[in-house]
This record gives sequence, structure tokens and C-alpha cells, in this order.
Amino acid sequence: MKRFIGQVCLALTFLGSVSAQVVERKAFEFKAPVVHQSVFKNGLGLVDRERDEYAGALATFATNHVVSAKASKESLGFARKALGLALHLSSRNKRAMVTKFQLSKGTLPKTVETKYSPKTLAALFVTRAETLFEQKGDNNRLLARALIDLAVTIDPHNEDAIYAFELQKIDYGELNWSRFTEASKVETTTP
Repeated sequence: MKRFIGQVCLALTFLGSVSAQVVERKAFEFKAPVVHQSVFKNGLGLVDRERDEYAGALATFATNHVVSAKASKESLGFARKALGLALHLSSRNKRAMVTKFQLSKGTLPKTVETKYSPKTLAALFVTRAETLFEQKGDNNRLLARALIDLAVTIDPHNEDAIYAFELQKIDYGELNWSRFTEASKVETTTP
């Protein structure tokens, strides 16, 4: 009888551990951006403080967007782009690092307080993109294109963002987001 009770206890323990493993599975899959070093090495028309502020604003919007959309496939795709760009702007930005970690673990982050509404953030990105285009240079143009691309998603009613987005598609084609989300072969080598 004791042996039978021992076997039942052992079986219940096993079933408990299996069910705990099932519960621990990720609620959603997120392919985190891989960033080893910034694509914006030099010549970027932003000072470090601005880079960190834009990175934080992007990461905060991405966090809140994923939360409000309950980690939909579209919101996770946007978050991947936004966090990739944020980490290229400021590799040590706390909000970008925390959100990337939480999403990669399948954990839905908590809503974060922001000082920018979507409408204001999109307008800010459009204005800054115009200035970056005027400053010339490949890095400035790349960042400007990325900001416009994200501004269209952030505020799909911003006509200036839509117009700039459509013009840059005509002039340059679709933006290749893998520059911001995938580590290049050069980046993966260590000295």
C-alpha cells in the first residue's frame, strides 16, 4: 500500500512538473532585433542626447503599441523595427533594452508613461526627417527614411508623413529594415 501511495505521489509530481512547463511557454513569439554596433557611426545630424531621446520615444511607443494591440503580429513587427532603430540610435537606452528583453521572453510589458502622443511623435519625426534630409549625407538620409517609415504607422492620419513616405518609395524604393534588425557579418566579428 505504501508503495502504491509512493507511486501515485511520484506520478502526481511528474504531472505537476509537466503542466508547469506547459504554462511557462511563451505567450507569443517575438524575433528581437540583433544589434552589435550602430549603423550610424559618424556624420549623423543628431547629438547623443537627441539620439537617446528619440530611442526612448521609439521604445516607449513600441511598448505601448504592443500592449494595446495585445501582442498582435503587426504590433510585434512594428516593435522589431522601432526597437532596432532605437538601439542603433542609442545602444544603452534603458526602455529599448527592457522592452526587447521582455518581448523576446514572450512577456507582455506594462504600459509606459509617455510625454508624446502618437500624433505629436509622428509630427516630430516628420519634422526631424526634413531637417536630416537637408543636412545631406547617407546616414542622415537613412535615419530620415526610417523616421518617416515609422511615422506612418505611428499616426496613419498624418498626411505629411504619408506624402513623404510615398515620395521616398518613388525616389528610393522600400526601406530595407534588415539594416536595423539583423546584425551584419562585419558586426559579428570581435577584435
